[in-house]
Amino acid sequence: MSISRSLIAAGLGFALTAVAQAASFTVERVTFKSGGETLVGQLYIPAGVSKAKPAEAAVVTGAWMTVKEQMAGRYAKELAERGIVALAFDFRSWGESGGQPRAMENPQAKTQDIRAAVAFLGARADVKKNAISGLGICASAGYMAEAAATSNMRSLALVAPWLHDRTIVNAVYGGEQSVQNLIKVSREAEQKFKATGQPTLLTAASTTDNTAVMFNVPYYTESNRGLIPQWDNKFNVASWEGWLTLDAMPTAPRIKQPLLMIHSEAAAIPQGARKFYAAVQAPKQQLWLDGVNQFDFYDSAAPVKQSADAVAAHFRVPNAVMPKVSLLTAQ
Repeated sequence: MSISRSLIAAGLGFALTAVAQAASFTVERVTFKSGGETLVGQLYIPAGVSKAKPAEAAVVTGAWMTVKEQMAGRYAKELAERGIVALAFDFRSWGESGGQPRAMENPQAKTQDIRAAVAFLGARADVKKNAISGLGICASAGYMAEAAATSNMRSLALVAPWLHDRTIVNAVYGGEQSVQNLIKVSREAEQKFKATGQPTLLTAASTTDNTAVMFNVPYYTESNRGLIPQWDNKFNVASWEGWLTLDAMPTAPRIKQPLLMIHSEAAAIPQGARKFYAAVQAPKQQLWLDGVNQFDFYDSAAPVKQSADAVAAHFRVPNAVMPKVSLLTAQ
């Protein structure tokens, strides 16, 4: 079923044109604690927001292995332009944040870091009380969903979510034996670090090194996109077990906040997104964009704008009446 953007806005009960009006903002470097480590973030504060005039706020997190200056920062900027205070931060062991071993994709630690970020925003006088939401992009969608299920977030949005279970993991990573081999080398890397203090690191993305975790993958290998100086471009091999054994699906029925999911059949593992969405019992809405690949959700102008418009509107009015359709295709 095809629905125009104006009809989507009407169904949600608000005008996207007002939400999308660009506004100036400032960026404040902030720090807060999680798991005994100092995390570093960038807080995007819309013009006019102050202690006397607080605003809604959101924690924004990006794809696996990324830092705050990549897609998380892009969406935080977009939300700030729409009047929402937005925090993008480096998870522990990534970017400017503390934590050892470095470059760990640790679902439990990252979920804890998101909860700490929510608490940090909740203590700020320029943030409205009980008006903090969470936006998870790609791999962090699972972490953000679990953080929502275990925190007082007001609403939840997932953009291009990577939400896998054991069946999807086996399909993506070459079958059960291949997955078990990766878990084996993960355990060996963890034991090595405990014995020697030396992490086992691989290049995260490359067009020349075929041992890279993301070999010839767009965005991450492009200097005008994700291959930025702030990113170390490393992956800790000890990450494999936690990542591969993560099952996002049990979190879905535990979510109590209103959910907005934005995805595309042309993006990564849409079957996981559909399965997760079906299991959510809270108020929910979904927006499926035509022909948008995973990486275009990160930084391409049109899908980022469409996604940011919808997310900002959802965060402002999370309990709006949902359209009576199960699939929305933006035009």
